[in-house]
Amino acid sequence: MTDEELNRIARGYRTFVAEAADSSPLYSRLAADVADDPDVLRFLAGLPVGKRQPNLLLAALQYLDGAPEDGSELRRRVVDDGERLRATIIARATQTNEPARCAALLPVLARLDGPLALIEVGASAGLCLYPDRYSYEYDGRPVGAPSPVHLSCATTGDVPLPARPPEVAARIGIDLNPLDAVDPGDRAWLRALVWPGPSAADRLRRLAAAAEIAVREPARILAGDLLDRLPDALDLVPPGSTPVVFHTAVLPYVPSDRRAAFLERVRSLPVRWLAQEGRGVVPGTGEAPPGGWGTDFVLSLDGRPLALTAPHGGRIDWLPGAQEIIAG
Repeated sequence: MTDEELNRIARGYRTFVAEAADSSPLYSRLAADVADDPDVLRFLAGLPVGKRQPNLLLAALQYLDGAPEDGSELRRRVVDDGERLRATIIARATQTNEPARCAALLPVLARLDGPLALIEVGASAGLCLYPDRYSYEYDGRPVGAPSPVHLSCATTGDVPLPARPPEVAARIGIDLNPLDAVDPGDRAWLRALVWPGPSAADRLRRLAAAAEIAVREPARILAGDLLDRLPDALDLVPPGSTPVVFHTAVLPYVPSDRRAAFLERVRSLPVRWLAQEGRGVVPGTGEAPPGGWGTDFVLSLDGRPLALTAPHGGRIDWLPGAQEIIAG
């Protein structure tokens, strides 16, 4: 390993310091400590390139023995328990499955011609495949029947609030390593991916309730690469339904060549394409902030931006002209 390699990893963790500052002050402090710790940086440099990111390291630590209290504890656990930590990082992936993102998806899904066949790429445990099974509240205005998963969302702009959730005819997911909501280890990993912070308790309750819905009504989750399995997913679409390919916070984890091929493929298909990704991840949705995703995601339909949203749900800032894009 070279000094430049260590410095590159440290820069990534320093970028994460700002990204996590509001939602997880603990993770923000831990990332700053990692960036200044040569031993931890060398541990990270010994991992495959795609396994060095802050989300994965911190989730693995939390999964094994809870979140470290400070940088000293983190360093001790890396030094003393590095083999177990490495094995967990290699075996697992960042697969945050936040049902609250459905609050941003719902106003668009409810405007599309139904019934809908939902195809989620990067589905994790598939908890975002149940927008019709959750209840919502937009600035105090309720949508949907009561549900144990209740999502509150603040809005700005002319958000087209639906009278009711859409009719869903099929729930299909694609993931390299799908998580099973029934499996105790997978559910523990999903909990470990929730950042400790002011919203953690609500997110964990929501995660547990959404997982129970997924257990009662299992989605069809296909294991494999998003490009390789997309034709198989489309073959499962029921006649008379509208296929909607969607993804939330997935594409940055896809190698750049596969990402470009996926973007080209999905644009060519007779589907509606709904994305909630960082700025610039989908071409035409703005410029990516230097060194990170920034604090907003962009909600887009068929490659055209509709709104800025909070990464883990809770806010939609609707853009002018977005309703015309949906209607078109």
